[in-house]
Amino acid sequence: MTPLLTRRVFCRSVAYGAAATAISNGYAQPPEDPPKGLMLAIGNYGMQSYKTEEAIRLIADLKYDALELTVIPEWDSSPEKLRGERRGTVRRLLGDTGLTLTSLMENLPPSATDAEHQKSLERLKLAAELGHDLAPDSPPLIQTVLGGGSWNDKKELYRDRLGDWRRIAESTKTIIAVKPHRSGAMSNPEQGAWLLEQLGSSPWMGMIYDYSHYAMRSLSIVETVKMAFPTTVQIVVKDVAKKGDQFEFALPGEANSFDHAEILTAFYIAGFRRNVCCEVSSQVFRRPGYDAATAAEACYDFMNRVFQKAEIPRRK
Repeated sequence: MTPLLTRRVFCRSVAYGAAATAISNGYAQPPEDPPKGLMLAIGNYGMQSYKTEEAIRLIADLKYDALELTVIPEWDSSPEKLRGERRGTVRRLLGDTGLTLTSLMENLPPSATDAEHQKSLERLKLAAELGHDLAPDSPPLIQTVLGGGSWNDKKELYRDRLGDWRRIAESTKTIIAVKPHRSGAMSNPEQGAWLLEQLGSSPWMGMIYDYSHYAMRSLSIVETVKMAFPTTVQIVVKDVAKKGDQFEFALPGEANSFDHAEILTAFYIAGFRRNVCCEVSSQVFRRPGYDAATAAEACYDFMNRVFQKAEIPRRK
């Protein structure tokens, strides 16, 4: 019996089998002979005080397999700040450390204003160009949330604006992925699936799965994985805790609010073979006394144990 067919995993496979059969052509369909393992990554979103090169060395020293770079303008890893020779330096550093650049984090809420929409399109093009320069053999995806408001008020705007995003994704051969956010207009995977269906099947558009946005909302892991799996191109991990009437994000494992191993197992059984990225929320890195290296190490230690619990191998 293989590790993935233990009694615990076999019982869950019945519940998650529908996810595998629900895959649509052109979305996150696994290869016929999928590789073993998932990559464990972390982003430099919580490392704003670090130069990009310093963040990469830290992530490599902590034994992560991969990383996400933040391309929001204020970060050192934005396209505007990673220019010229620095791009070559970072590309070589990625090769020397063995880290895979899996994704770029943007923040591009679609705008009803045409001028703002054009600025967003330019930022997407710049991010795609950066991704190809840093990892030409396997360019990273670009992920973003879509901002606040009412789903009913915003969904048609999102559909129309993301139609232009799709054309950029296809022309640059870069996956663009949207992430439902618990305080956003698009706040659950059902809405994300609707939006991507409206755009039409494309290997260049996808969704980010982050259960911290669904926890404590009567949205189960089983339900959300089945809905999100066909279009999921990256899993993001962090925790969430309820503080009075509010919700506060935490490091993965810090709040112990749900079972991360159950999530990885569900996706892995269904055929997901991409990466799992730790996210340090701004609610964490704005805490007094926050230390980026300590936070990144805590994320690694916890998620490494999660991989072991789920009996899922790691890969580069």
